[in-house]
Amino acid sequence: MKIAELGNLIEFKDGLQGVVEKVNENSVIVNLTHMENFHELEMEEKTVVNHKNYKIIKQSINA
Repeated sequence: MKIAELGNLIEFKDGLQGVVEKVNENSVIVNLTHMENFHELEMEEKTVVNHKNYKIIKQSINA
């Protein structure tokens, strides 16, 4: 299993996507405002995702 790095775009939980803002030992903190439909989903801006529960879609989008 490859662990995401800062700036990576990841996908988790039925298609939600976000940008990794912090990498912890067992999880990442993800900013969800990257998604076009973010405001329609009525979710918090950030969430925590365990390393086992995501896949990396795109390497660092900040590069």
